[in-house]
Amino acid sequence: MLLLSLRRAAVTGPWRRAAQLSVVAAAACATLAGFAAPADAGTGPAGDPFGFTVNPPAGIAAPGSLAAPSPTASGPGGNSRQQLYVPDLIAAVPSGITSSQLAAISKLSGVQAVLPVDGGKVKVNGQSANVLGVSPQAFRSWTSLSTAGSAAIWSNLGKGQLVSTGAAARRLHLAAGQSYPVSAAVLTRLPFGGTTALSVTGADAMVNLTRSAQLGLARNFAVLISAPPSASLPALLARVKSVIGKNGHVVNLVSYALVTASQRPVAANIPAGAPANYLNLFKASAAKYCPGMSWTVLAAIAQIESGDGANNGPSSAGALGPMQFLPATWAQWGINGFGPPGSPDIMNPLDAVPSAARMLCADGAGNPATLRGAIFSYNHATWYVDEVLALAGEYAKNSP
Repeated sequence: MLLLSLRRAAVTGPWRRAAQLSVVAAAACATLAGFAAPADAGTGPAGDPFGFTVNPPAGIAAPGSLAAPSPTASGPGGNSRQQLYVPDLIAAVPSGITSSQLAAISKLSGVQAVLPVDGGKVKVNGQSANVLGVSPQAFRSWTSLSTAGSAAIWSNLGKGQLVSTGAAARRLHLAAGQSYPVSAAVLTRLPFGGTTALSVTGADAMVNLTRSAQLGLARNFAVLISAPPSASLPALLARVKSVIGKNGHVVNLVSYALVTASQRPVAANIPAGAPANYLNLFKASAAKYCPGMSWTVLAAIAQIESGDGANNGPSSAGALGPMQFLPATWAQWGINGFGPPGSPDIMNPLDAVPSAARMLCADGAGNPATLRGAIFSYNHATWYVDEVLALAGEYAKNSP
């Protein structure tokens, strides 16, 4: 589940990316505003290109995507294994992606995996919210490592509960364990199952496919597309566009990810002279604490571990912060970095990102010949190393 974006090297690999999209929905019962993508993103349409409709429920939607085993997360020095898929592109059609279009996209050269999602704008606790309808088993493997590793969130989603981002929960005044009115094609009450980071920027919350059909969310309003590292995303974007036609839209999520990273502040109170956004923090941390290592390695790790601070844990292994350090590891490697004076703060990106650069460099990340080993030391899994390097390569190709 911007947010930065990931690419899949093989069927077995980690999570990633965070998908970003814009959507506008209009229904007979209401006109819906859309999920907002960055208006100045370098690739893809600006504004609100995606449209869908909230319809009266026609029955229970069946899962329409690949399923994956329940993943587990771990911080630096930990270990985890899972089968994961990462969105590089997102395509949407106002009337929804048809089964024939989905089949055609999945067969295109350069497509590793596809995942259709439902969606719509509804009212939750009296306020508008952009809600996704997903298969928990499938969508879990398309979210960031920290989100995918939260067993409670996916269990609650599977039980029919509403799960939201932390920001949406605050805006909508939602508290775990309580039930709230949700108004779409029907009016019902849904229990709130907690907060987590979502891999679709602009989405406030998600429900499972049964709830999605009950609420009348647009079926298959968009499809997430994962490509192998060797694929050309501009070329693949053009091929997908040819399938969905002139009324559809396709967005390069990697480019949007970098725009988001350059716009997102790293902390509320930034000391004078410290990097003000995530993109500059990655660059400054690599330059100061690990000369010879590309900043894109830090960017990839931050996305995989926490969705760039969107989910700071604790993970199921007890890891914390935007770089998901285990407390024992933090005690050894945590430094102030660019943060304020005092004890290093595992939750502050200004300390956590430089600390990760310092730890990686001590393990050999400053030398291309030993970079793989350094990343493996950060998280003991071969798929993790492959995913970090694949995503870092994408960032390098799409960096401003």
